[in-house]
Amino acid sequence: MSKKERTAIQPTREENYAEWYQQVIKAADLAENSDVRGCMVIKPWGYAIWENIQHSLDEMFRETGHRNAYFPIFIPKSFFEKEAEHVEGFAKECAVVTHSRLEHDERGGLKAAGELTEPYIVRPTSETIIGSSFAKWVNSYRDLPLKINQWANIVRWEMRTRLFLRTTEFLWQEGHTVHETREEAMEETLTMLDVYAHFAHEYLAIPVIKGEKTEGEKFPGAVNTYCIEAMMQDKKALQSGTSHFLGQNFAKASNIRFQNREGEFDFAWTTSWGVSTRLIGALIMAHSDDNGLVLPPRIAPAHVAIIPIYRSEEEKAAVMGLAKQIEESLKHQHFDGIRIYTELDDRELTSSERNWYWIKKGIPLRIEIGPRDVASQSVMLARRDQEPRDKQSVPVADLIATILKVLPEIQTNLYEKALRFRDENIVKIDSREEFYAFFTPQNAAQPEIHGGFASSHWCGNEACEEKIKDDLKVTIRCIPFDAKAEEGACICCGKASTRRVFFAKSY
Repeated sequence: MSKKERTAIQPTREENYAEWYQQVIKAADLAENSDVRGCMVIKPWGYAIWENIQHSLDEMFRETGHRNAYFPIFIPKSFFEKEAEHVEGFAKECAVVTHSRLEHDERGGLKAAGELTEPYIVRPTSETIIGSSFAKWVNSYRDLPLKINQWANIVRWEMRTRLFLRTTEFLWQEGHTVHETREEAMEETLTMLDVYAHFAHEYLAIPVIKGEKTEGEKFPGAVNTYCIEAMMQDKKALQSGTSHFLGQNFAKASNIRFQNREGEFDFAWTTSWGVSTRLIGALIMAHSDDNGLVLPPRIAPAHVAIIPIYRSEEEKAAVMGLAKQIEESLKHQHFDGIRIYTELDDRELTSSERNWYWIKKGIPLRIEIGPRDVASQSVMLARRDQEPRDKQSVPVADLIATILKVLPEIQTNLYEKALRFRDENIVKIDSREEFYAFFTPQNAAQPEIHGGFASSHWCGNEACEEKIKDDLKVTIRCIPFDAKAEEGACICCGKASTRRVFFAKSY
């Protein structure tokens, strides 16, 4: 691209990645900041993406034996106090309700009244409140396994917020399960991690690395935390899903006990796992370009924008006739088991304005229909994974077959492009000097820019992990499952290490 050529999104990724991200959200009309500090309004196009995420995951959850339920947003403070490590992990992020109503003050305004006998925590996560119900529902090994999922909103008081990635209130799903044995609970934990990885690959077109969190990075109160980590286009990591083996910690805190097969009472084994609206942030940062949002077809709210072009009422009748014919013919079509949705855009805007509107919204395909196309019984087809000016003429008779072929191609292309980018930016580093240089900013204009993921040795000492975090703002993203046993020296202290881990800056 020449320097003089202007892109739809300003600044570009190269010029200012953080601001580019915000401008993509604005141009695609996904969300906006709310009048409530730190919160966001998710607009229809953005919420439709979330609904598709919900629908796809719900099908996977049902296949693995889970059912949806709903639990209160308010959690008694005493519930958190039962699990010390858990409350310590979330204490600084909790929003607390202390009063039950408002009443007029002496100045004619309103003041809080009706102080509660016990404060309520606005849900930062639901292990404790769900555990209270599970303790009532589980009596015998015959009641197990119990597999529940909840779609809910979460509140965590954030000081620095960014749309989708980190907001005070956000949307998520949280799975909670109860099991008879440690082995069953661990199998569940890893099964759900596989579900998340499959969803990221097959629907979001995002390659992820599966692994275990270190002791310092695991979920408060968990025995083990497992995660999927993705690389964004600025080479930072984004944790895209977690699955926690909780052991018997929360069962003991909530008194989830059952009569086992020998007639004795045991504490149950539990798990929890979740993903949130930060997946939309992942979609934006993994695929979008300097012209706006780019959406994988399997998760897009609509797949084809039909753009009629005409100058007179006579042309309009013919062009709109063909446009509606194509719209109708696509209504009942499916690709990869997904129904195709269309947007027929005949607003009183220029064809260029309508084209760029849908480019910025990331719709996978655009169809342009003018009087000449009606005469030739062909249309112009453009793909979002190609340059805006790249279009091909397709006979109307072949259009359905072409669309059914191209949509899966776009899905595959986006995944393969993201995979190439990630793999090109994972570097094995064994020298401390090279490691520090790799994560030291080289670009004064964008100090967050760095090298990517470093695959390096770590001795397992939390002090080394903390020093690297303090020095470079770099964390161990995960201990990858596929890490091979390998002798080496810790990248920080030089002591013996038996495997590599992934280090990166992250969101």
